[in-house]
Amino acid sequence: MNVSPYLAVLRLPRVPGFMLLMLVARVPATAAGMTVTMHVLLGLDRGYGAAGLVGAVSTIGIALGSPLMGHLVDRRGLRAMLTLSMVTEGVFWFVAPLLSYEVLLITAFVAGITTMPVMSMGRQILTALVPDDRRRTALAMDSMAVEIAFMAGPALGVALTTQASSRTAMWSIGVAMVVLGGVMWVVNPPVRSEGDSGERVPRREWLDGRLLGVLISAGGATFVLSGVEVAVVASMRGLGLTAWTGALIVVMCVASLVGGFVYGGLNRVPPLWVLMGTMGLLAIPIGLFDWSPWWLALALVPTNFLCAPTITATGEAITKYAPASARGVAMGLQGSAFTLGVAAGAPTTGFVIDHSSPAWGFAVAGVGAMAIAAGTVLLSRKAPTRAGSEQIA
Repeated sequence: MNVSPYLAVLRLPRVPGFMLLMLVARVPATAAGMTVTMHVLLGLDRGYGAAGLVGAVSTIGIALGSPLMGHLVDRRGLRAMLTLSMVTEGVFWFVAPLLSYEVLLITAFVAGITTMPVMSMGRQILTALVPDDRRRTALAMDSMAVEIAFMAGPALGVALTTQASSRTAMWSIGVAMVVLGGVMWVVNPPVRSEGDSGERVPRREWLDGRLLGVLISAGGATFVLSGVEVAVVASMRGLGLTAWTGALIVVMCVASLVGGFVYGGLNRVPPLWVLMGTMGLLAIPIGLFDWSPWWLALALVPTNFLCAPTITATGEAITKYAPASARGVAMGLQGSAFTLGVAAGAPTTGFVIDHSSPAWGFAVAGVGAMAIAAGTVLLSRKAPTRAGSEQIA
C-alpha cells in the first residue's frame, strides 16, 4: 500500500494539528447521544421508548440545524457560529441533568439546532487547508478519524455514567464542548482556500440533481450502516450473546478504517453510486451467517470495508459541486443527510426484524441502499453538466 499520499497531506501546514484537534472534539460529540440515553434510563428512571424519543427529537433538531449553522459560517464566519454554539451547548449541558423528562424533551430539540457541527465543520476546514489533488486522501483520513471517535465516544459516555453518574457525564460533555469550541475560536482555521473568491452563487445554480444525488447517497450510506447495526444487535441477542455485540461493532469500525486507508491512497476510484450500491449488495447475504458470531463477524467485513470510502466520496463530490461561498451549507446538508439516513435505516430495519428475523433486516438494509444508488444515477444523468465537472454516475 502506497502511504506517500498520506505523508504528503501530513506535511501540509496546520493540517496535522487540526486533524488531532478535530479528533478530540468529536469524541464528546459522539458520546452525547449515548450519555443522554443513559441519563433518561438511569437518572430519570424512564424506559427505552422514552430514551429513544429524546434521541429522536435531538436528531431532528441536528438535521434541521446543520445546514443553518453551515450558512452562518458561510455568511458570518466560523467564530460567529462557534460563539452561538458554545453559549447554547454550555447552557444545555449544564441544566439538562436538572430538568424533568418533559422539559428535557423540548430543550434537546432546541439545543440540537445549534449543536456544534463538528463533523461537517471539520470537513469544510480540511477542504480549505489542502489542495484539490490531496482532498481525497485528506477526507479519507477524516473519515477514519470519525470511526475512531465513534469507537471511543459512546464507550466513554457509558463509563462516565456507570462509574460516576449521568449528571457528571453530561456536565463533562458540556465542559468539553465549550473548551474545545473556545480552542477552535482562538485558532480560527480557514473555511475557504486562499484562492477562493467567496463570491456568492445563486443556490439554484449549484443545488442541482447531481448534488441532490450526492446528498441522497450520503443518506443511503448511513441507512444501510444503521440498519446493519440494528440487525447485528438482534442477531447477537438471538444467540444469547448480547454482551459481545460491542466486539462486532469494533470489527465493523476496523473494517471501515482499513477501507478508508486503501481508498485514500488510490488515484482512480469507482463512482459514488457503485460504492454505495456495492455496500448494499454485500449487506444482503450477511444474515445467512448469523448462526455463529465468528462467521457473522467475517460477513460484516466486506460491506463495512466500503463505509469510509463511500462517506469520503460524498464529501469529495460536494467539494466539487458546491461553490466555496456555499460550502458550509452544502456540508451541513451532507450532515443532515447522514442524520436522516440513520433515522430512517434503524427503525425500518427494526420493524422488519420485529415481524420476521434479523436475517431479513440485513437484506432490507442492503436492498434499500441499492435502490437509493439506482435513484442517484437517474438524478445525476438528468442534471445538466457544468463545464469542468463530472457526473457522480
